[in-house]
Amino acid sequence: MIVVEKRKMRGIRIENLSKSREEGLIIDNLSLEIPHGQFFALLGPSGCGKTTLLRLLAGLDHATSGKIFLDDEDITDVPIHKRHIKTVFQNYALFSHFNVFENVAYSLRLMGVEEKELKARVMHALRTVRLAGHEGKSTQNLSGGQQQRVALARAIVSRPDVLLLDEPLAALDLKLKEQMLVELIDLQAKLGTTFVYVTHDQAEALTVADTMAIMNTSGKIEQLDSPKKIYEYPATCFVANFVGSTNFIRGTLRRQNDILEVESEGIPPIKIYVSSEKNWMIPGRRLHLSIRPEKIKISKSFIEGFANVLEGKVMSIIYYGRSTGYRVKLRSGRILHVFAQNEEHFPQETIDYDDHVYLFFQKENIIVLEH
Repeated sequence: MIVVEKRKMRGIRIENLSKSREEGLIIDNLSLEIPHGQFFALLGPSGCGKTTLLRLLAGLDHATSGKIFLDDEDITDVPIHKRHIKTVFQNYALFSHFNVFENVAYSLRLMGVEEKELKARVMHALRTVRLAGHEGKSTQNLSGGQQQRVALARAIVSRPDVLLLDEPLAALDLKLKEQMLVELIDLQAKLGTTFVYVTHDQAEALTVADTMAIMNTSGKIEQLDSPKKIYEYPATCFVANFVGSTNFIRGTLRRQNDILEVESEGIPPIKIYVSSEKNWMIPGRRLHLSIRPEKIKISKSFIEGFANVLEGKVMSIIYYGRSTGYRVKLRSGRILHVFAQNEEHFPQETIDYDDHVYLFFQKENIIVLEH
């Protein structure tokens, strides 16, 4: 059993950080706090400024304005080698002329670590990432997953307070990526180090993160919360649409006998539920409704007990393995997407192209959004 030395790690605090280049403003007055010891994911579309922010944290780039703190230490202008922060890049950036051991030992040699301690720390790092026995191999003879582990070992061997991961699994195939995600979660738990994971892949972020921040195309944080809350209770249409799949229905809010409804052209009024009414929940206000495809039940038969029922015709079917996706055209012409869990060994009914179907969903399955 590997015993990993734990010590008090430090978190990151960003205050009013901005970064401009000739092409314009990339990060605009960003403030963010990443608590120590967390697995933090920064998720957003390509070009939103995620990698730029990572480079600012690492010291590879300089902010136009604002401050970066490691706990209470201002590191905004501290050189790279003096920050207790390490980075694992998308392409791993391994030294091809070094073997595995020397790749991991490189930073320790630059620090002047005595040879006995250096060897012990390198081997400890290799055991931590399950590469003991590979220390003499050339990195060119390793698989993609093994190269990624070398990059991780090289980053953790100097015991950083923060580990930055810039889309580290982008080059791996799906099965290996899923395996490495689990290994990253285990590694972070063993080390207790603050991990900042940058990706545009929502599945990766949802899998690994304790906390997620969603960046929009303007480089601003749309929502900061746990993965579950971001997925189940998105704060904006951008978040609902970017994290997972959803159906949007735009309509006008009405109150009928203490029941809130949203009227939308061509479909019956949709009954909604909100735990606490926002100040913008005013009758007559135009709102967006977000309904996740897996929250909708599809059937050829009418089922009692649902607050909302729509009718339509199946236009397309996509088999995903675990689930089947349906595109259903409502009488109004609107298309809704539905995901149904597959139960092939206990089938209840078969739904085919052009079938007339009912779509059922409860009030609690609807997220009401202002914008």
